[in-house]
Amino acid sequence: MNNNKMVVVSLGGSLIVPDVIDWKFVKNFKKIIETEIARGCRFIIVTGGGKTARKYIEASGKIDSIDAEDKDWIGIHATRMNAHFMRTVFKKHAHPIINTNPFDLESFLTAKEPILVAAGYRPGNSTDYISVLLAKHFEVKKVVNLSNIDYVCDKDPKKFKDAKKIKEMSWQEFQKIVGDKWDPGLNAPFDPVASKVAAKEGIEVTILNGKKLSNFRKYLDGEKFAGTIIK
Repeated sequence: MNNNKMVVVSLGGSLIVPDVIDWKFVKNFKKIIETEIARGCRFIIVTGGGKTARKYIEASGKIDSIDAEDKDWIGIHATRMNAHFMRTVFKKHAHPIINTNPFDLESFLTAKEPILVAAGYRPGNSTDYISVLLAKHFEVKKVVNLSNIDYVCDKDPKKFKDAKKIKEMSWQEFQKIVGDKWDPGLNAPFDPVASKVAAKEGIEVTILNGKKLSNFRKYLDGEKFAGTIIK
């Protein structure tokens, strides 16, 4: 990877907290990031909410009705908890302030540290959206989305055995699959709201299975990798 290159990583909460905190995953993820930092790279890591968010939302719904805005706020606070965890793990390299407002980047703009950590902002979108906004602001044309899937498919592979994996697609093709509206319970490879911004700004997003960290390393090193490129 070229020196002084900034990489925006949308880190799925399902990787950090699939059920309980996956500290082994985080430890191995850290090793890869630190290797790239030693080569002169910088990272913006935006954390999702994962199972923590879903558990709180599900529990709330069992007690009383919960509207979309409150579901979003629960999810947002889960992303912030995960962000604090990641900032602590990367304390030696990370900027001490976690960004929770992509429209107020004063601390990020003056930061000298190689890692910047960000989390959820407001109801109506996900941390994928935050990742795209930060990429736009820092003039980064590529975002890597680490989730728990190998590829984007033309339909839900959990429901359809004949679902076909897609290695490369346009934003228009992607939006036909996921739609154009955000829902707190949406299970999509990438946030439809974020997709609109990425398409408009000409930002390329690569979807990778974050559990396969050797594959993530290949992506960072410019080698052939398994995943879906959307541009």
